[in-house]
Amino acid sequence: MKITMYVNGSEHARDVEPRMLLIHFIRDELGLTGSHWGCDTSNCGACVMWLDEVPVKSCTVLAVMADGRRVTTVEGLARGTRLDPVQQGFTACHGLQCGFCTPGMMMTARWLLDHNPAPTETDVREAISGQVCRCTGYQNIVKSVLWAAAHEGDA
Repeated sequence: MKITMYVNGSEHARDVEPRMLLIHFIRDELGLTGSHWGCDTSNCGACVMWLDEVPVKSCTVLAVMADGRRVTTVEGLARGTRLDPVQQGFTACHGLQCGFCTPGMMMTARWLLDHNPAPTETDVREAISGQVCRCTGYQNIVKSVLWAAAHEGDA
């Protein structure tokens, strides 16, 4: 099937197998390897990206379902050459260890801050509750998101 989608603001048209997953299209067809593929069952959340500004677990979305739609990946978070505050927060507060879950966590965190600019710790924990981190114990991830909220307007 021929599909066209807009990934991080750029148009991409390809012929794909109808059963191709969005995560595989993004990684294999477009070479955007920031989003990770972990489980194919929507349990881990490493593959979270946005489909029309809504977080989705891209291992359970077919690429053809994104035809004509906007996809944002972790590569699309940066604001020009400047890292997004969420990306800065994960660096400043050691919100990652192995980094496997980090792209999905960042996409979920950015969505949360876009909809709730002053989240509580409970809000952050609820937002990331559908994602699995096997390394950090989540404390530094929560700190990273709260740091990003506090530094949202910094130049």
